[in-house]
Amino acid sequence: MNRLRAIGIGVLHLWPIAVVLIAWDLWVVLNGYTSTVAPRPWNVFADVATGFADYVPSIGYTLGMSLGGLVGGTAIGFVGAVLVWWSAALSGIVTPAALVIRSVPITALIPIIARIVGYGDPAVLTSTALICFFPAFVFTLSGLASMPEAGRDLFRVLGANKRQVLGRLGVLHALPNLMISVRITAPTAVLAAMLAEFLMGAHGLGALFSQSRSYQDMERAWGTALIATVVSVLVFVAARGIERRVNARVT
Repeated sequence: MNRLRAIGIGVLHLWPIAVVLIAWDLWVVLNGYTSTVAPRPWNVFADVATGFADYVPSIGYTLGMSLGGLVGGTAIGFVGAVLVWWSAALSGIVTPAALVIRSVPITALIPIIARIVGYGDPAVLTSTALICFFPAFVFTLSGLASMPEAGRDLFRVLGANKRQVLGRLGVLHALPNLMISVRITAPTAVLAAMLAEFLMGAHGLGALFSQSRSYQDMERAWGTALIATVVSVLVFVAARGIERRVNARVT
């Protein structure tokens, strides 16, 4: 009985999706759009269901690029924050560079990235890592700055050097903040990978969307967008689960 009730509550929580689908269908029908302009949701779902095998390689590629960029960008951001915390001289170098990277739109950086690292996989991975870098940098630096003075004074009294303070106190305070950045950035990593694939990639959901649109296969193009949305949500849920487990171990 409790399980049936839980299932019923879960179904009720899906009402926003039903509203979106109905609004989508009404928008297409009332405006008289043909399938080459905007397909009906049922046709998109049919394409995804019958041709899902065609989507799988693109999903795997985009997911791999997203996770690779997320891990790489988070690691670079963490290291950059540690360098800023460690040395005022390094802060004068790393902080302006981070702000410049954050201020320039990624669409403007992608051609430059492609010229430096080459087109294809390296450019997609680098673009995704750059998107994920700044949140990790900011959140980690915030965690390091929030170390309690009492704890730092205790470590100094015990004779700990700066490296020991960082490893045994600073990282513990920065890790929850770092996981917040991972949760926030995870869906954005999927979008960044798709954008790079759309502009210059030969694989992935972004490239599939570009190809489908070029051939006026709008069911496949909208199906790609639908799958990308689902993948982004699943990545966010997974990142949130990892964050909770890390925070439970740290605290």
